[in-house]
Amino acid sequence: MDVIKKPILTEKMVDLTDKFNRYGFVVDIHADKHQIKKAVEDMYGVEVVSVRTMIYPAKKKTKYTKRGINVSKRGAFKKAIVQLKEGDSIDFYNQ
Repeated sequence: MDVIKKPILTEKMVDLTDKFNRYGFVVDIHADKHQIKKAVEDMYGVEVVSVRTMIYPAKKKTKYTKRGINVSKRGAFKKAIVQLKEGDSIDFYNQ
């Protein structure tokens, strides 16, 4: 099972990184906090202080087009906010 799917690199997440040394990841929906902590520590070689998780449910989207109504669905995902020890950092751009 791949625990970490991808990092979150939005303006809001970069702001949290600068202020509080927190990084965001999209993770496997069945992964728990201990697995997420171990995966981040193994992958990036840093020490994790805390892990916060949130599950986003699937959403239905409706588009009204010339050909009629299109209904699509965005899948559910789990997001993890990981706080690192003071002095540790992750550089996503130079790896």
